[in-house]
Amino acid sequence: MSVTTSHRYLESLLAGQPQLPASPLAWLNRLRADAVDRVSALTVPTTRDEEWRFTDISPLTRIPFQPARSATRLALTDIENYSLPEAAARLVFVDGVYAPQLSFNNAGVVVENLAPGASQQGATLEAHLGRYAEFQHNAFAALNTAFLQDGALIVAPRNAAVAAPIHLLFVATRQDVAAYPRCLVVAETGSEITVIEDFVALQDEVYFTNAVTEIAVGDAARVRHIRVQRESGKAFHIANCAVTLAHAGRYQSVSVALGARISRYNLNVLQAAEGIECAIDGLALITGRQLADTHTSIDHARPHGASRQLHKCIVGGAAHAVFNGKIMVRPGAQLTDSSQSSRNLLLTGKAHVDTKPQLEIFADDVKCAHGATVGQLDAEEVFYLTSRGLTDAAARNLLTYAFGAEIIGRIPVATLRHRLEQTVLEQTNRES
Repeated sequence: MSVTTSHRYLESLLAGQPQLPASPLAWLNRLRADAVDRVSALTVPTTRDEEWRFTDISPLTRIPFQPARSATRLALTDIENYSLPEAAARLVFVDGVYAPQLSFNNAGVVVENLAPGASQQGATLEAHLGRYAEFQHNAFAALNTAFLQDGALIVAPRNAAVAAPIHLLFVATRQDVAAYPRCLVVAETGSEITVIEDFVALQDEVYFTNAVTEIAVGDAARVRHIRVQRESGKAFHIANCAVTLAHAGRYQSVSVALGARISRYNLNVLQAAEGIECAIDGLALITGRQLADTHTSIDHARPHGASRQLHKCIVGGAAHAVFNGKIMVRPGAQLTDSSQSSRNLLLTGKAHVDTKPQLEIFADDVKCAHGATVGQLDAEEVFYLTSRGLTDAAARNLLTYAFGAEIIGRIPVATLRHRLEQTVLEQTNRES
């Protein structure tokens, strides 16, 4: 794609942006305007860009997606298969538009639509919104910020502990629509919350989801973040998540990618003070001609930080999985303890994976390790199970299921965990 063609495509995506109503907050209008300027200066990444060399998103640029101006009217019965009885609060967005009739909040903390919340939470928004998800060099983050309107705002005040999860449900219903989900999660000092981002589709249509999430974890606060991407098999899904951790902050993430024709998830975690802990687990389960790309960065910028990462890919059909995980230990970040593992299972001869775990260490008193494996099912393990009476197909299904269930088992919400385990089991049965 030429630079001119790329600019024209981005400009076509921006066509509906002037129709957004102005915000009563001058700084928010300036943020949108700055994002529009950046979109005009940037280009769509291609495989010639190092960070995108394994991920060709040119099919995305063939469709001039535009945002929905009104939500498809859904009833509670339309989303009952995705509801979580454990949830203390739920915000529902249909094709990017907030659906208040499907939403509720019994969590005792701020859980509301970002747009009307701007008047009530203006100081919090100004302090955090657009501060962590960098869009100066990221065209998709800039696009999302340019269209900043409806979105999820979660604020857990000092020492608040919410045991039940907060469910953010993003529902796609229309063809050729672009949705720009935005989430801001602020966990103040000593607070504890669990947030679920859930991307689903009611129709098997072509559409574009471009999501941005920002999470600020305060001193001694804890955030559990579960992210499930089960979009239409024809959809495009690009997401950026930026997390910053203050002193003794805790961040635990489980990300599961099942859907979309092409998906890309960028997760950037910054240790902004001493004594943080983060655990990042991921699973991509894809088949057919799907492409799922996960890029992560854990930046240990201060001493006494600990991080653990396990990312798994199960790839069937002629699908292609990509994992690029970077751990940075900056000068002075002594006593960092970090480990990273990329494990990949190929189910067919045409399945493909590119994995690149990375360590960059600029401190001398650290404990860091990383590794990657790519392979098929162990023949001895299959033989062992068949010798105990299982058929060859059943043995392979069981081993594949167990491979993925390790990640899903770390989701602390029973209903969601059981549903995803069933999805993995069904998918492995189809591959046999």
